[in-house]
Amino acid sequence: MTYDFDEIIDRTNTDSFKWDKYKDRDIIPLWVADMDFKSAPPIINALENVAKSGVYGYWHTPDELIEVVIKRLENRHHWKIQKEWIVWLPGMVPGLTLSCLVVGNDGDEVMTTVPVYGPFMRAPLATRKNLVKVPLQLVNNRWTFDFDAIRAAITPRTKVFMLCNPYNPAGTVFTKEELQTLSDICIEHNIVICADEIHCDLILDETKKHISIATLNKKIENQSITLLSPSKTFNIAGLGCSFAVIPNDEIRSKFAAIRSIIQPEVSAFAYQAALAAYRDSEEWHQQLLVYLRKNHDFILQEMNTFKGFKMQPLEATYLAWIDTRESEIENVAKIIEDAGVAISEGGMSFDGKGFIRLNFGTQMRRLEAAIWRMRKVLF
Repeated sequence: MTYDFDEIIDRTNTDSFKWDKYKDRDIIPLWVADMDFKSAPPIINALENVAKSGVYGYWHTPDELIEVVIKRLENRHHWKIQKEWIVWLPGMVPGLTLSCLVVGNDGDEVMTTVPVYGPFMRAPLATRKNLVKVPLQLVNNRWTFDFDAIRAAITPRTKVFMLCNPYNPAGTVFTKEELQTLSDICIEHNIVICADEIHCDLILDETKKHISIATLNKKIENQSITLLSPSKTFNIAGLGCSFAVIPNDEIRSKFAAIRSIIQPEVSAFAYQAALAAYRDSEEWHQQLLVYLRKNHDFILQEMNTFKGFKMQPLEATYLAWIDTRESEIENVAKIIEDAGVAISEGGMSFDGKGFIRLNFGTQMRRLEAAIWRMRKVLF
């Protein structure tokens, strides 16, 4: 079956967080990370079936979904997990917060690299931890770790390293060697790695392969919390279904106990959508990747034509990370918004001052229209 990713879906006046932020304004929103494509038909059918039941009470996790996840991690990540290791969550961000909460004591340190997705910086502070930020470095047109800086920033109070892989917003898929070095550092200092791998099924560079850091060795597996979800890949983020894989019994027990009293249960809609995504929607997923790769190549070419703009090729995600510092334009995001295109400003959102993030997970016609508008104010 061929899916039509060019179909324009009118999301205005639907209470869409992405679109109705600019209600009654002629704005093409390329900011928050959800896509403008219809989800796969099996997902839509699954949601319709739940709706038709007419009863929307509490659900436990479907046994088949657990089995599908276990098989998926073994086949795609080469990771054999036990079903007891899985803790279901109403979203990935709650998993970040819980990870900071259950590891270490008040005043201990959580380290992450920057620029990074905003909740990586907010979750430690919300859980009474001290945030330690280490900048990424650009090496051979690719954003990666500065291991010397990471080592230098570690203190006896560093308890958690928050890893984003694939990386939001820089688009990096970290290599086995990079992950092994990070793993060695964390094992040496007894640091737990909380790995957000929510974009692991959105690999654009076909020469790259996602590796879950927990698969490197048993020591780091036992010092890891891995966060996963079908939400970004299958465009079902609004339904709220994620999960943590936590092999360490002590960490998992604390994590699950607190989750049960401060977060809502996952809904029937979310569970059934996740099952349909993972079990029945792989053909849709593969066609999505083909479409996103074309969008990526278009945006990469266009962004690098604007004076003072630099975009490196992404290895994963549908979120372009664009360096605008050499343009010497103040308030780039505001100027682009005034031209009719909304993007994310890098400084406030990601601790990446002078950068912007552009979501190209939309129809090509919208991207072409957005570039036309941007050309009116950028040269």
